[in-house]
Amino acid sequence: MAIPFAPRRGAGAASRRWFALLPPLLLALLLARPAAALVEGLYCGTRDCYEVLGVSRTASKAEIARAYRQLARRYHPDRYRPEPGEEGPGRTPQSAEEAFLLVATAYETLKDEETRKDYDYMLDHPEEYYSHYYHYYSRRLAPKVDVRVVILVSVCAISVFQFFSWWNSYDKTISYLATVPKYRIQAMEIAKQQGLLRKAKEKGRNKKSKEEVRDEEENIIKNIIKSKIDIKGGYQKPQIRDLLLFQILLAPFHLCSYIVWYCRWIYNFNIKGKEYGEEERLYIIRKSMKMSKSQFDSLEDHQKETFLKRELWIKENYEVYKQEQEEELKKRLANDPRWKRYRRWMKNEGPGRLTFVDD
Repeated sequence: MAIPFAPRRGAGAASRRWFALLPPLLLALLLARPAAALVEGLYCGTRDCYEVLGVSRTASKAEIARAYRQLARRYHPDRYRPEPGEEGPGRTPQSAEEAFLLVATAYETLKDEETRKDYDYMLDHPEEYYSHYYHYYSRRLAPKVDVRVVILVSVCAISVFQFFSWWNSYDKTISYLATVPKYRIQAMEIAKQQGLLRKAKEKGRNKKSKEEVRDEEENIIKNIIKSKIDIKGGYQKPQIRDLLLFQILLAPFHLCSYIVWYCRWIYNFNIKGKEYGEEERLYIIRKSMKMSKSQFDSLEDHQKETFLKRELWIKENYEVYKQEQEEELKKRLANDPRWKRYRRWMKNEGPGRLTFVDD
């Protein structure tokens, strides 16, 4: 006797196959779009731009412009006067304004060759729904100004800001050095020798007030400091070649110079085995110390001479020097009272430690 509700063999496998096919089918239904050539929200919407202007797809630019001028005069909101018995769009001022905007949109679409090409492609390939949206909005939202002009203006603005910022830092540095007794006394001696201070204290008709004399003497001292002291590093006198704009313009030259220099270095020292000169030795020392060129140039000459005497361009000598500097730093910190107080505080009441005070 057969059991009426016994499941047939293979029914479970078939149902599993249907469930596996269900997600792709639902995704296809969601992504499916009607293959209509005219889409609301693109160009002239559900109206054909050629029909709006009353021209054919083979019309020239002159014919499109002529048709647009005629329709614009007819449907312009300020000039529109409905004729008796007129039918179609534009029978009221409000509909005339809508018709005028539609005519303007059609003309904007067809007057540009690239936009017209995209529109014709949409009419011929209505099934590429998302591609039409991409091309339409990519052109509509594209920047009107050339990106190269924006980049150029931005670089120039940054360069101008750099120049004035660096010049302000340089002036502050000169003003500070003018207050340091060591440099001020030397500048005063030079000014006296050159007779610049006597000119500032002229008498007679050209006699100046005390404030004017003081300001003029201060300017003389600053000018002498500017001419006698070579400030290096971040507070040096700003140079035009250091600005971002000129760095970009000179980048190809610097790149070619570096390639030539590197090839010469390989040929002279790696292949031919020449000995390092003073400039090359200082370069290796600077690289070992991981210092920038401006930082290394700001060091005193006697420090560089010490580096050369100790032959720090040799790796083993530099490791010994580095260890000595670390030991010397530890000794200085060990004898520094502020460092002792800091270590005592870290040991007893370091950060993150909870303490309770009983009253």
